[in-house]
Amino acid sequence: MKTLPAIRASVMTGLFAASFLSLSAISANALTVVAISDAAQDAAGFGPLDPTPPTGTTVDEIIQKFGARESEFRRARDNYTFRQTVKVDTLAEDTNRVDGEYLQVTDIVFDKDGKRTEHVVFAPASTLERVMMSPTDFDEIEHRLPFILTTEDLPKYDVKYLGRQKVDELDTYVFEAGPKTIEKGKHYFQGKVWVDQQDLQIVLINGMTVPQDTRKGHEDLQPPFTTYYEQVDGKYWFPTYTKAEGNLHFQASNGSMSQDVHMRNIVKYTDYKQYHATARIIYNGEDITNNKDPNANKQPPPASPPK
Repeated sequence: MKTLPAIRASVMTGLFAASFLSLSAISANALTVVAISDAAQDAAGFGPLDPTPPTGTTVDEIIQKFGARESEFRRARDNYTFRQTVKVDTLAEDTNRVDGEYLQVTDIVFDKDGKRTEHVVFAPASTLERVMMSPTDFDEIEHRLPFILTTEDLPKYDVKYLGRQKVDELDTYVFEAGPKTIEKGKHYFQGKVWVDQQDLQIVLINGMTVPQDTRKGHEDLQPPFTTYYEQVDGKYWFPTYTKAEGNLHFQASNGSMSQDVHMRNIVKYTDYKQYHATARIIYNGEDITNNKDPNANKQPPPASPPK
């Protein structure tokens, strides 16, 4: 998320590079982090965290198994259609009321050739005045809010076991995850991950995108977020709801005043449906998909005239 003057300046100079600050530096200098506090966890159905090691298995085995399950899920999700609703609000500090909004409803579908595509269903004109959506914001919506930690991604992350915790009726393993190293131009998830002990899939995450650009006059900031997952088709846990909220601090530059912008972002993923490709059979230029016998639709030859 960028302030309007800042994004104009960065577009003009081509400056979209990320700074490589630690999460603690980002939290102190750029954001008022809204994480899941202990009190909020108690109210939301979180049991106490048990830090004792898992029984009957090792932490490494759990990590490798849930990474494999996440890889399987990623492939499965690529074959589902769904609706994505994104709402980004700025809130006035004195009244806490919405004073600017970006809204877009998009259907993730497949075209007639079976290629995954996006179809915008509803997108009124944005009323955001103090900030503007940046490329990092859209990348975050696509890749980090619905976080998936696959076998292929595990080498990029430090994953630390924190313990076992009951969340509502689910028994979960809790991990802390963050990037081992940060490559220039790339962004990562950093925060906590809850994994269902039975299905070995992510059912909840709480964290933020790192790194964030905190350079004076070029800030590109995103608030911390929580994503909830629900089981679809009785097999996989799909991301269904994300809430991100925080105060983004933009420093004074080029004569402008510094400002704090209270952001609240909601992303909903609904109407998951598995895509089933339909094969078409063409015979002599005619679609005979529902009739596999190429001779079935042929008219019998006319009877020969009597001799």
